[in-house]
Amino acid sequence: MSQVWKDYQEKNKVRFLEEMLDLLRIPSVSAKSEHKSDMLKCAEAVKKSLLAAGCEKAEVIPTPGHPVVYGEKIIDPSKPTVLIYGHYDVQPAEPLELWHSGPFDPVIKDGKVFARGSADDKGQFYMHVKAMEIMSQTNTLMTNVKFLIEGEEEVGSPNLGKFVAENKEMLKCDVILISDSSLLSMETPSLDIGMRGLSYIQVQVTGPNRDLHSGTYGGAVANPITILAKMIASCHDENNHITIPGFYDDVLEASTDERLLLNKAPFDEKEYKEELGVNELWGEKGFTTYERTGIRPTLEVNGIWGGYIGEGAKTVLPSKAYAKISARLVPNQSSEKITAILLKYFKSIAPASVEVSAELHHGGEPYLTPIDSKGYQAASKAVKETFGKEPIPVRGGGSIPICTILEKELGVKIVFMGFGLDNDNLHSPNEKYNIANYYKGIETIPYFHKFFAEA
Repeated sequence: MSQVWKDYQEKNKVRFLEEMLDLLRIPSVSAKSEHKSDMLKCAEAVKKSLLAAGCEKAEVIPTPGHPVVYGEKIIDPSKPTVLIYGHYDVQPAEPLELWHSGPFDPVIKDGKVFARGSADDKGQFYMHVKAMEIMSQTNTLMTNVKFLIEGEEEVGSPNLGKFVAENKEMLKCDVILISDSSLLSMETPSLDIGMRGLSYIQVQVTGPNRDLHSGTYGGAVANPITILAKMIASCHDENNHITIPGFYDDVLEASTDERLLLNKAPFDEKEYKEELGVNELWGEKGFTTYERTGIRPTLEVNGIWGGYIGEGAKTVLPSKAYAKISARLVPNQSSEKITAILLKYFKSIAPASVEVSAELHHGGEPYLTPIDSKGYQAASKAVKETFGKEPIPVRGGGSIPICTILEKELGVKIVFMGFGLDNDNLHSPNEKYNIANYYKGIETIPYFHKFFAEA
């Protein structure tokens, strides 16, 4: 069976790559209304690819926002069913001037595809489409397969929860398989056993009723940018521990065994710093880099602005200052509770010289996959089959907001089997996806279906 799969992939691998590149050329940016027609175009392209790969049916289903693409191939109702989740929407490409090539004009360089969405998540979910084709065309599919490919993951999946709740029978399955994460490396394969949750807010600090002359009023009126900067600085102590009251109350502490297993992964700090262009790493004292990015919650400023930011100088004392702030959450933390804590904190520490308002952008809950589940065990076996090594279980630092809703509504566990790398520049200029990783994913996925069917 494995040789049949390899032969088919080898024969068609150029086409597999070209098809992925075609998908990357569609600027399916969910956050921007100007790309609404591109979103529809991309959804239709995904539907077409599912039908070509062997799905018996595929359809573009409207939601109040961007549409969902659903497809399925049922070979035998008595066999286990795998639901594959992914998303065809991508992050905005700005700042465009920092891209080495057009974000929606894929370029291949040094064995890598540079384009927005290449690793997050078009290239990764498309591996499943091509794996489906391989199994269908070689008559070796051993599970029923369903696809749920959404168009709003990058804006918090606001409509998917309702869609899933209203379509439980259609989406009924035995496991959910997601490739929207990364490997430690191609030499050290890993499987994420969880994702962090997310709380994302915007804070506004208002001082005087208009921008003021900084010479006439400076020293007499509080500067909102200065106040906001002080407020943000107060969120961490000298050990980079978050100081906001109640922030850590519900954190599920990782066991000693889990921390030991996580830190078995090779880590070259010098290489890590050089790749990022930093002289020193930063983070919560008492934890390693892998622990800080997986098992610990964090608080980050995602954007800050106010006053005059145009060319040249303009001496103003601004009326308003703004910041976008996000917290990554670990198991047992609630995005709703943390959001309330953040909103309360920023309002409570504001001096009387300014007014503070804050609003929620979006959030999501943390998720954990048990390593003794049939799904995880099938994924582990599949990775070992193609990499020749048993994968290390790690916790992913990112967030997939819909995970807890999928499990709650469908009553099954999620397995993360990503093939990206941490340095793929997700959400940044020059996003890339290694072609070797793309092909390795296509090679590995059929084994998951085989081992899950056997389990």
